[in-house]
Amino acid sequence: MTNFEKQKDEYFMLECLSLARKGIGLVSPNPMVGAVIVKKGRVIGRGYHHYFGGPHAEVNAIANSTESVKGSTVYVNLEPCNIFGKTPPCTDLLILKGIKRVVIGSLDPNPLVKGKGVKQLRKAGIDVQTDLLGDECRKLNEVFENFITTHLPFVTLKIAQTLDGKIADSNYRSRWISNKTSRELVYKLRSQYDAVLVGAKTIIKDNPELTSHSTGKRNPIRIVLDGNFNCSSKATVFNDNKSKTFLVITKRAAKINHKKKEEFKDKEVNIVELSGNTAGQISTHRLLKYFGTIGISSILVEGGANIFSRFVQEKSADKLLMFVAPKLLGSGIFSFNLNIKDINKSVRLKNINNFMLEDDLVLEGYF
Repeated sequence: MTNFEKQKDEYFMLECLSLARKGIGLVSPNPMVGAVIVKKGRVIGRGYHHYFGGPHAEVNAIANSTESVKGSTVYVNLEPCNIFGKTPPCTDLLILKGIKRVVIGSLDPNPLVKGKGVKQLRKAGIDVQTDLLGDECRKLNEVFENFITTHLPFVTLKIAQTLDGKIADSNYRSRWISNKTSRELVYKLRSQYDAVLVGAKTIIKDNPELTSHSTGKRNPIRIVLDGNFNCSSKATVFNDNKSKTFLVITKRAAKINHKKKEEFKDKEVNIVELSGNTAGQISTHRLLKYFGTIGISSILVEGGANIFSRFVQEKSADKLLMFVAPKLLGSGIFSFNLNIKDINKSVRLKNINNFMLEDDLVLEGYF
């Protein structure tokens, strides 16, 4: 393959990724997929996966084509499926339509599909290329890849802090550490995650809505982790009906506070009772396992310090998004209370990226 041909393939794969992103927050727990059909150097069809359970990207691209797709090349950022799910196999359609070549960004991590779609296409005489811009394609669907292989939600810790590591002042006031542009990005992020999670102290001190703050955008499911059942039923998240809300408490707390539990049920709050320790703490692994079983593929954790620390200590966090404001507090509440005394045992992140949002620095890294 010449350098020009490689660049051409990469150009069309980048368009696939751009199309795929249109499904963000809408196709979960399915992957985001885009497809571009090229014939004699011209794009004749484009498509993407619009919503969960709907037609796949390849199907939409073929349906949108301006002429016969026979003899064309199909670019797709994820391996075409070869199994019946909510829709028929895409491989069968590509073979039926006489596609000549398929260029794939990354293999499907689903063990039922991985490599089998490629094998079926090649067996039918179709020229197949794989792993084009593979890293970019896998990053786009990092949530899907995690969920389909572990059956656990992908967890991102979202932290807004000062330069000296404070997420609130000594009186637990945190509005507003980050700037307006950063906050608007967080609202957008919420619409892209299945759920947002906070601890009881955040509800008690801040009384947040935990919504996307935008008409027309999906509000995430709200999860409040409150092992000892300290929250009041008057908090906003339990009363505004803007999204489904789960209150996670220990079985012991539920037994002790039977009458209070009924108050929450009357408000249609979903009470989840899980086993906890004597301090009322519920294992993050147990928590994620429960929400994985009900189809939650991603969770944005927004506080507070104890919650952040437990997800790190119990190795349940996948990603960190930290918004650092150009402010100093001196005293206040630290982002983490990990109590690590040896520098050689510090938690190190990898694949670090950073960018500026006006005067806020945003750091992205993986655990």
